Amino acid sequence: MHTKNKTLGEFIIENQTDFQYSTGELSKLINAIRLAAKVVNHEVNKAGLVDILGDAGDTNIQGEDQKKLDVLANEKFIQTLKNREIVCGIASEEEDHFISINSHDENHQNKYVVLIDPLDGSSNIDVNVSVGTIFSIYRRITPVGTPVQLEDFLQPGNQQVAAGYVIYGTSTMLVYTTGNGVNGFTLNPAIGTFYLSHPNMQFPENGKIYSVNEGNYIHFLQGVKDYIKYCQMEEGDRPYTSRYIGSLVSDFHRNMIKGGIYMYPKSSVTGNGKLRLLYECNPMAFLAEQANGVAIGGKNRILDIVPKELHQRVPFFCGSKNMVLKLQEFLAKYH
Repeated sequence: MHTKNKTLGEFIIENQTDFQYSTGELSKLINAIRLAAKVVNHEVNKAGLVDILGDAGDTNIQGEDQKKLDVLANEKFIQTLKNREIVCGIASEEEDHFISINSHDENHQNKYVVLIDPLDGSSNIDVNVSVGTIFSIYRRITPVGTPVQLEDFLQPGNQQVAAGYVIYGTSTMLVYTTGNGVNGFTLNPAIGTFYLSHPNMQFPENGKIYSVNEGNYIHFLQGVKDYIKYCQMEEGDRPYTSRYIGSLVSDFHRNMIKGGIYMYPKSSVTGNGKLRLLYECNPMAFLAEQANGVAIGGKNRILDIVPKELHQRVPFFCGSKNMVLKLQEFLAKYH
């Protein structure tokens, strides 16, 4: 079958054997995420027509105002994963605690946990900027047949069996990896089917885009400040272009296609930064490494960090290999 005509469902079936536990469960899990993504995509696309914009009047565990679409996306993904009875637990950025799931006909027999950011970049909803969903999948480490425990979720990112994101933009794409490269699928809204549109996605080794909230420049560590000044210098192929959307999925997606670096450093105001290790950094780092990129939290690899809590925040830098390595040189001067 020609690549451009291959559906996500067909791709999953063809590549099941690439996954070391090829029992079909992971395929069902990716399909459940695909289904929930289509439902959320429908809601995102009609956001300007019905009353689902604006605050829901509550805050999440992070103390951030929840948007109505945040709440809807969270409910849809949790409901879909529960109904399919293929996971033993779910942790969401929008929930205080993880959710333990016992299948109806078996006793805690499912083997996977999902960690999810249901609607990344939600502060951009009201201004019609692209938002997304980020997901991360692990195989449980506690015994099958028992309720899922916190340690099943607090695994380092190098133990992920799959990760990906959905970007709800001018076109809707689902991008994911199971540890054998990164592939992107674009939704045909007329028939509701995802088609393989971006096979074997790769970060260019060099890029010309740096993505950071420069409004916080004064609060950054000196190494990050020096790197930003380096990006702005008129020398060789520089200055680089500054592009920052404020939606991790959108910034990451653009940089993977065009070449660039994304930065959310620690600062004197935000401490360890704003991004969550489990819901944002680990899945994006897994994707980056599978796409010839690099992801670090400073001097260390993101995927080697052992999480201490569900909503832990860490500094995050990822993107084109040579750009991240150059940043690391600047950071090393001040360690």
